[in-house]
Amino acid sequence: MKVKTQSKKVNKAWLNDHVNDTYVKLAKKEGYRARAAYKLKEIDESFKLIRPGDLVVDLGSAPGAWSQYVRRKLSPTGAAVGALNGSIIALDLLPMEPVEGVVFLQGDFREAEVLQLLEAQMQGRKADCVVSDMAPNLSGIESADAARIEHLIELALEFSQNHLKPEGALVVKLFHGSGYNNSVKLFKAHFKVVKPIKPKASRDKSSETFLVGMGLLSTATAAH
Repeated sequence: MKVKTQSKKVNKAWLNDHVNDTYVKLAKKEGYRARAAYKLKEIDESFKLIRPGDLVVDLGSAPGAWSQYVRRKLSPTGAAVGALNGSIIALDLLPMEPVEGVVFLQGDFREAEVLQLLEAQMQGRKADCVVSDMAPNLSGIESADAARIEHLIELALEFSQNHLKPEGALVVKLFHGSGYNNSVKLFKAHFKVVKPIKPKASRDKSSETFLVGMGLLSTATAAH
C-alpha cells in the first residue's frame, strides 16, 4: 500500500510542477499543443535552421507542437493560419489533429508503403530540415531503452541521408545514458557540424537532450 501512496505523491508533485510550469502556461497562452514547441524554437533560433521557403519534415510529430512552430516560422507574418512560405510534412504512428498548412501522414516510415507516401508528398524535392522528436516507450531497463533510442536516431539519420539537402540539418532527441556517445559518434560520421543542445524548456530533471547535425558529409567521406 505504501508504494501506491508514494506514486500518488509523485504524480501529484509532477502535476503541480506541470501546472505551474512557465512553458506550459506559455504554450496555453500562445496556442501551442505542448511545451515542446519552445524546445524546437530555441534550437532553431540558436542555429538558424528553418528559413522562408524551406521544406521541413517532422518525424514523430504528434501531438503537433513542433509542426505548429514550423508553420508559424514559415508564415510571412508568424501566424498560425493563412499564407505559408514553405512546406511541412509531418508523420507519426499516432493520430494528430490537423495543423493548417501541414500535410500529415499517419504510419511508420520504416514501412515501404508509408515511405513512398512521404516521398510522393516531397515531390522529388529534398528537405531543408528534418526534425525528429521520436522517442520510444521507455521500459526503465537502461540497456534496452538505450538500444531503442539509438535505433530511432539511426532511422532519422538514414532518412536524412536519402532525403535531406547536402547543406540541410537534422535535429533528433536523445537521452544522456549508455547510448549517448554512440549517437554523437554516428552524427559526427555523417555531418560536418554536430552540436548537442539542451533547451531551457527541457526539464532540469530530465536526461533529455537534442543533437543537431548540419551539412551532410558525402557518402565517400562518411565511409572513412
